[in-house]
Formats: sequence, structure tokens, C-alpha cells
Amino acid sequence: MTIDLSAYDCFIFDMDGTLIDTMPANLAAWEKTANQFGFPFDSDWTYQLSGQPSAKMAMQMIERYKLNHDPYDIAKVKMTYYLGLESHGDFIESTYSLLRQYHGEKKMAIGTGSQRKSAMLLLKGKGVAHLFDAIITSTDVSNYKPAPDTFLLAAERTGIEPEKCVVFEDTELGKKAAHAAGMDCVMVESNNLVFYPFGEGSR
Repeated sequence: MTIDLSAYDCFIFDMDGTLIDTMPANLAAWEKTANQFGFPFDSDWTYQLSGQPSAKMAMQMIERYKLNHDPYDIAKVKMTYYLGLESHGDFIESTYSLLRQYHGEKKMAIGTGSQRKSAMLLLKGKGVAHLFDAIITSTDVSNYKPAPDTFLLAAERTGIEPEKCVVFEDTELGKKAAHAAGMDCVMVESNNLVFYPFGEGSR
């Protein structure tokens, strides 16, 4: 099914797992971190936590495994492992092709749970940072996905009303955040794009 994107004035892309396939690299870094701190690594559960800042993910790991560690120490080690990896992933073609096709016609934004430092390193390294009118990271908001703050700030920074924005995501947390912002959501599912509207009659 073809998704009609003509009604939107702004595309907001999540980064990890949506625009760039960073999930293998992120999971590899989390596995090394788990080994260092001595707690189990559950790849499926860790994937479900993605879309949040590393420190928030670490807090949930501490709670699940009854750990006695500082979440910011865990997050720092994870980031060190992640940045040390040779590759952080390739573009996901279904979303990257839309970015290239509509750039210059629509406003473009990033809305990611990654910290600004790592997000900018990745986007600049991939040569696409300049394509975005706004880049919103976890460093820029106090409330993370599934709260709507990331996407609402992206709409504000691009000057587009939320109802004229569409979000591209790959996690349930991200979809909930998009809908909480009053935005339609397109999910990346096995490299296919699947439309999840905000609600009946929202358009």
C-alpha cells in the first residue's frame, strides 16, 4: 500500500533503527556493557527499550536486575563501547529514499532519544546533518518518549503545526510519542513502511 504523504509539511525521523540501522551496533555495545557490569543481556528486551536515552535504559536495567550501579556510569561505558565500534550501521532505504526525494519540498527534522553528541557524530559522519531543518535529541528535552516533547519541539523548531507533521519511527515507544503529539506515524517494519494514523477523523 502506498502512503499518501502530500498532506504533510514536515517529516520527523527517529534516527536509530528508523533512518539508520544502528540497532546491531547499539545492541553490541549494550552486550559489552552488560558483560563488564556483570548483568544478563537480553537483546529482545533491550531493543524494546530503545528510543530512550542510555541513562534511562540503564535505570530500567538496574531495576530489573537489582543492580547496585549508577545508571550514568553504565550509560557512559555503553557510549564508549558504541563510539569505539568501526561501523554504526547503514541507511535504511525505505526512509532514506524519502529524505532524499522530499528534501527541499518538505521541512525535515530528526527526533531521537540519542544524546546530541552521539547523534551529531553519526549524522555528520553519514553526511546528512545538513539536510535537516531541526535536530532534536534527548539533550534538548526533559521528558523522553513516549512523552510527546521530542516531536512537539521538532514541530516548533521547523515552524510547522503538529497536525501537519508526520513521524517515522520503529518502536512502540516512538509511535506512542507521535500520537501523543497529535501526529500521524509511519512505522518501519521489516524495511516496509506501515501507516498508523493519530486517530479517526484527525485529518
